[in-house]
Amino acid sequence: MAVNEDPRTLAELLWGLRKPRIRGPRPAFDLARLADTAVKVADTEGLEAVSMHRIAAELGLTKMALYRYVNGKTELMAIMIEAAVGTPPDLSGAAGWRAKLEEYARGLSTAWRRHPWLPSVTVGDRVMGPRETAWTETALSALTDTPLTERERLDAVMMVSHHIRATHPAATQGTQTWTDGSAAPIMRDLLLLNAGRFPLLATTVAIPSTTTTREFGLLALLDGLERTITQRTHNNGDEQTASRPDPP
Repeated sequence: MAVNEDPRTLAELLWGLRKPRIRGPRPAFDLARLADTAVKVADTEGLEAVSMHRIAAELGLTKMALYRYVNGKTELMAIMIEAAVGTPPDLSGAAGWRAKLEEYARGLSTAWRRHPWLPSVTVGDRVMGPRETAWTETALSALTDTPLTERERLDAVMMVSHHIRATHPAATQGTQTWTDGSAAPIMRDLLLLNAGRFPLLATTVAIPSTTTTREFGLLALLDGLERTITQRTHNNGDEQTASRPDPP
């Protein structure tokens, strides 16, 4: 679902740059209450239940009165995201970049479990608010003491975030029907019945997994990142040693 039809207008709304309305009655609600109301509806009834008419009714307003706060569904979704993402985790207690990224991943996973609709609306080219932006800033802080370049650090954070998104619970994009969700038992039985055609998958689903797809994928991702950082650190050390002048 697109949430960014007018980037400049959304930036003004999310970052507090929009000038307040001068004419008309004083607003009875602030954006925070409006966003929290919409988030509660999405959490309990699903994103499809959120509409300008429904949220206006929840607040005791007419649909037209709601337009005094937001210009339409796109802006409503934007402030919902900003409210739902919450505060990023505090990484100061974690020792080392790897533990910090693991803590970030756990925090992101928790936020998305709390609001299952978030992953589907936080994709694509769009303006993010300061709270959502703070998540990426926090994750980047985990890598500041590594030899990765600034761009590589951002790429690493994006890889971790994309992995958490791809392994979100079965109702979201990225899962496989034979590992999660209501269709999993059916697919498992079908694969076992057709083991001659799909021997590798049949063997796989017959063996209980000791780790989740998310845990295994994050482990493999961080292992690869650790190897790159270790190798880069070692190479930088060699370069510094080679550049030192020989003793007299």
